[in-house]
Amino acid sequence: MQEIEKEIHLRDYLRIVQKRKLVIITFFTITFIMVVIATFTATPEYDAATKVLIEKSDPNPMMLNYAYMPYDPEFLTTQSHIIKSASVAEKVINILNLEKTYDTFMEQHEKGFSIIGAVAGWVSSFISTVKDVLGATSEASLEETAPVDAAEAKRNALIDMISNCIVVSPVPESRIVSINFTSPNPELATMITNTVAKAYIEQILDMRMKSSGYSIGWMTEKAEEERGKLEKSEDALQQYMKEANIVTLEDRVTILPQKLAELSRQLTMAQTKRKELEAVYNKVMALNKNPGDAETLPIVADNPTLLSLNQQVLKAEQLIMELSKKYGPKHPLMKRAVADIDILTGKRDREIDRIIKSIKNDYELAKSTEENFQTLLSNTKSEAISLNERSVQYGMLKREVETNRNLYNALVAKIKEQNVTEQIQTVNVWVVEEAKVPEYPSKPNKKRNILLGIILGMFGGVGLAFFLEYLDNTVKLPEDVEDRLGLPTLGLVPHVDPKDKSDGEILMTEARAAFAESYKTIRNAIQLSAFDAPPKKIIVTSVSPGEGKTTTALNIAIAMSQANKKILLIDADLRRPRIHKILQLKNGSGLSSYLSGAHDGQVVHESGKNNLFVLPSGPIPPNPSELLGSKRFQTMCEKFATTFDAIVIDSPPLLSVSDSLLIGKVMDGTILVARSAKTTHDSMFKGVKQLGDINIKILGVVINAVNMKKTGYGYYDSYQYYYSSDEN
Repeated sequence: MQEIEKEIHLRDYLRIVQKRKLVIITFFTITFIMVVIATFTATPEYDAATKVLIEKSDPNPMMLNYAYMPYDPEFLTTQSHIIKSASVAEKVINILNLEKTYDTFMEQHEKGFSIIGAVAGWVSSFISTVKDVLGATSEASLEETAPVDAAEAKRNALIDMISNCIVVSPVPESRIVSINFTSPNPELATMITNTVAKAYIEQILDMRMKSSGYSIGWMTEKAEEERGKLEKSEDALQQYMKEANIVTLEDRVTILPQKLAELSRQLTMAQTKRKELEAVYNKVMALNKNPGDAETLPIVADNPTLLSLNQQVLKAEQLIMELSKKYGPKHPLMKRAVADIDILTGKRDREIDRIIKSIKNDYELAKSTEENFQTLLSNTKSEAISLNERSVQYGMLKREVETNRNLYNALVAKIKEQNVTEQIQTVNVWVVEEAKVPEYPSKPNKKRNILLGIILGMFGGVGLAFFLEYLDNTVKLPEDVEDRLGLPTLGLVPHVDPKDKSDGEILMTEARAAFAESYKTIRNAIQLSAFDAPPKKIIVTSVSPGEGKTTTALNIAIAMSQANKKILLIDADLRRPRIHKILQLKNGSGLSSYLSGAHDGQVVHESGKNNLFVLPSGPIPPNPSELLGSKRFQTMCEKFATTFDAIVIDSPPLLSVSDSLLIGKVMDGTILVARSAKTTHDSMFKGVKQLGDINIKILGVVINAVNMKKTGYGYYDSYQYYYSSDEN
């Protein structure tokens, strides 16, 4: 049995929202309250901004119009990293003397709170711990260095704070960048922002001066060294050329690789062609004993002339077949047709021989061509090796000269360029707009945070509701049974608080209650479950224990008896019987006694209610399955079916034991009981599959203990309201 897939509609989503509205409201309330608390208790922060124009100077001092400089997408990114660097932050600290004034600024807005103080306190605590570990020997040295370490830690914390809080963002469609700094103190934010621009300009100048001076000194010293190497290598090269008498060596060395490559390419092509022809040739030679089989080779069969001859032979054969129907073999037309086909056959055989000879000639020619190219390649390689042996030393000396000359020329050119551009600043910076003290905090943005809290709470609550619904794999409503298992739902039984009264007594004591009406609905559904006649032998079971099968069987039997029908209720749960306890009957003899033959007398008892009779379970036997699967049980059910209008049997759960399957074989139908929000779809699917495997008819499913207020369906709520109002 395969589980039926259901197409999801919008109303299904709305049902989930309605069903789990408490989860959504709770999540929304908690999220919204947390966002509001975090927003209104957060420390206000002020953002100050300085706008700076950063231009990259033209490396060519003769070009005055910088508008034609090439676009460098990495330039502003590089400058942004420099602005956020620790060096710039350290210059800001030195200019503003923040090591002494930072706490003063922060105390104006957060009295008693200081980030740097907290860091310093942490460092002091760490130092104290180290002192305790190392012992008294190093106490004196730690006491001397502790103030220094604390000051250094405070300075490093300030550097990290400034570097991390600086935000550099380019202004769209311009060469201006905005330098922002956020702080709880608006005056401090303004001072640091304006000072960062000044410190950045100083950092650019320091980098240029240090780099320029070091580069020129190093390159001058290196150029002198390379010039001496160049002179020595040139002398050695000239001396070798005279001794080896090398004049046209370079031209020959240049031509040989091209010649070798061309010969290798032609040899490869010749080898490929020879292998292809060799394969065909070998196949042809294998057919020497029977040349007629050569037509199986594609190269032979695809020959146009041979194709034409085969068509003529085919037409001649068809002509002979047509003539043979009218004339005998000695008829002139038949003789002429046979002679024609012999001529065509001879032509075809000669054409095949010609094709085979052509293949052989092509193969021998390809083989000869390959050998010639192989000889030429070997001779050329020998010539190249001989020439390379003579030119190795020459090449080494020439490369050394070229390397030394290139390095020396590069150093000389770089020195001249550095001397020319030494006084030219590579980056030009202008402060376009200084930061002003902000009047209003930039953080927190209360309106935005509250809006985000509403959106997050709403969507998060809905998402949590759908997630919980996804994890919930239990049966709750008729749609769950009908859509997934394809079984009808006989009725819903509302949930009743077990503290109020016993489930087994509700129908008997409250005839007009919603609980009672639900069982009357189930009774009517059972009566209408068959077209010809209602089922007389009914088994009530469930897939797992604790799902209310006994209560359901008892109340179905009571509802049937109230319709002026004589009903027999059999407790076939021979492992955990309960019906005799609910109805307060004696259980000394019953079903087990009758089936085992220990008691053949009267085992059916009156329940105390009109038209309802009970066959209790009797003593618990050691072999319930053998008794319920016996012929005696089947005979008993058939006998009672003639005496009573209907038999209702309470049986053990399906997935626990096989008793229900044995009983179901001799019953007219089976009713499955599922407990709402407890019975899973997987267990129901397994139980239905067990019944279906042995062709037991399932009348339908009764969903027990349904909480009508939590269904999420309006018409179930109306059902509950209607009967509640009626009771009132």
